[in-house]
Amino acid sequence: MLKRIRSSMQWLFLRMEAVGNRVFGDRLNPMYYLGATSYWMFWIVVVSGLYVYVFYETSVDSTYASMEALTHGQWFAGGIMRSVHRYASDAMVLTMLLHLTRHFAFDRYRGFRAFSWVSGVVVLWLVYASGVNGFMLPWDQLAQFVVVATAEWLDALPVFNGLLMRNFITPEAISDRLFSLLSFLHIGIPLVVMLALWIHTQRVPRASQMPPRPIAIALVAMLLALSLVRPVVSQAPADFAASPTTLSIDWFYLLVYPLIYSWDPLKLWIACAAITLLMIALPWLPPARTRHGEIRQMTVHPGRQLAPARPGETLLDAGLRAGIPLPFECRSGGCGVCKGTLIGGEVEMSGYQANALSEDERRAGRILTCCATAVTDVEFEYEENAAARGTEIGTWTVRVERLERLAHDVMLVALRLPEGERIAFDAGQYLNVILDDGARRSYSFTERAGSTGLIELHVRRMPGGRFTGMVFESMKVGDSLQIEGPIGSFLLREPSNKPLIFVAGATGFAPVKSLLEECFHLGIERPLYLYWGVRRPRDLYLTELPERWTRQYPNFKFVPVISEPADDDDWQGRSGLVHEAILADFPDLSGFSVYACGSVRMVDAARPAFVAQGLSEDACFSDAFVPALRERLA
Repeated sequence: MLKRIRSSMQWLFLRMEAVGNRVFGDRLNPMYYLGATSYWMFWIVVVSGLYVYVFYETSVDSTYASMEALTHGQWFAGGIMRSVHRYASDAMVLTMLLHLTRHFAFDRYRGFRAFSWVSGVVVLWLVYASGVNGFMLPWDQLAQFVVVATAEWLDALPVFNGLLMRNFITPEAISDRLFSLLSFLHIGIPLVVMLALWIHTQRVPRASQMPPRPIAIALVAMLLALSLVRPVVSQAPADFAASPTTLSIDWFYLLVYPLIYSWDPLKLWIACAAITLLMIALPWLPPARTRHGEIRQMTVHPGRQLAPARPGETLLDAGLRAGIPLPFECRSGGCGVCKGTLIGGEVEMSGYQANALSEDERRAGRILTCCATAVTDVEFEYEENAAARGTEIGTWTVRVERLERLAHDVMLVALRLPEGERIAFDAGQYLNVILDDGARRSYSFTERAGSTGLIELHVRRMPGGRFTGMVFESMKVGDSLQIEGPIGSFLLREPSNKPLIFVAGATGFAPVKSLLEECFHLGIERPLYLYWGVRRPRDLYLTELPERWTRQYPNFKFVPVISEPADDDDWQGRSGLVHEAILADFPDLSGFSVYACGSVRMVDAARPAFVAQGLSEDACFSDAFVPALRERLA
């Protein structure tokens, strides 16, 4: 039953958001900023409330008169501010309820999100308490009704047992002290709300507390227009000698108040308490997800940055919490800015718009990190301009035009696109080869950025590898393959004033070759270093190319490094691990940028060592291939 209710709510929210996308665009859809809008309404309530409070008088004889003077004597300022105060309060309740309902509809209140859910329920009740208290202050007939009804409702509790009505809510007990108390509460409760809001969002990484500026300005304009068209005014003054018979009530805050007199007040307390306890307990009630019971390991490219993903936590939140600069905008699956490519593992995704992620993109392994939660350990790659580039991923049937063995375990595979078609890519990007069962194997472009109809890949044989076994054993010229691309953001970050060090492990030379040729094409005159690490000298291939670059470009230096030279190799060059050779040559890396591509072990060892030797975190760009997951030979 709960699943059917949630499914219907999801359908409704997605339709509402789709309408908002058509009207406002996916970047300025108010439905994607419900929490931030609640924050914005809160600050408007605070500012407008402070203005009203300046003219508010806390005495029996002058309270009502001060509100009348404010409303009508300076309608152009005080009257508008009072109206804005009231309408912003109502808007805050509405957006908070929608925000809470949306998280429930999309099952985003369990696990790691449970804290935010429970604290959100607390914030909601505090806002209600503050708002109800605010209706007591004008001391008109509505204020009289709220004060009396609240006292009678509280008196239904055994702890009060009629004490309030007997001793405080009588004509004789209404004194200046009562208004001072009500005024104090209306200041004190919002301060608690402010603290509760901070607690509510402090565990959400980079939680937005302000909607986009156009939305914020439009909301203020809407409140001002509503205040001019339908200004908030007081009702008749309070009179304890008579009971008000007709009232204009605020249904956002005072929804339950008519029930105090049409239902047993104590039963109403029990109902409200039961609803509150149910809302607090929801994250732990069935049907709970069973696939997210463990913390999962998340590997993010570029840079092979690692982070734990907690149960129920989106990949976006997990990455931001770990300090990974994942791009995002709406956090609601509507804009596509957080789009990435799943390389390994399994995720669950729900609650996104088709315009943000099409079915074709989903089948191609694309994900929205704001809507994806990890089912297993996952590895994915994000792009800073994913929203703009996402639709550029194409699929082609290509023909094997040439096979050339570059080394004992490296094959150059040249692929020809259909006649007249070309693929545009940036240096450092890669493509996926799509196998018959839909599995994907990723290989980097080997040329500088451009548009081409002929793609050359460096494919290294992996023990037991499905695709690489086919390349070395059965593939022949004329065979057809399915590919998709371009993908990836292991790109050259230019312009820069730093010398560049390129680190290649084995066939990590492929994207590094692409990046270096881009440097030469751009005419970069800063020092360029290539350190290429392999196990044995025979694993080096195309060495004549970097040797030619050394002769052609005075600012380029090539350093091959052999990690396990054999006696019969007669190796006279550098030995050991490739990153240790760089550490030995550059005691201080603080003025450099490093681009590294190779095995997981190489990247894991090199990156922290470089940082420890002075390299800035934001100047270390890396990509690692995990053969077990994707046979990616960059």
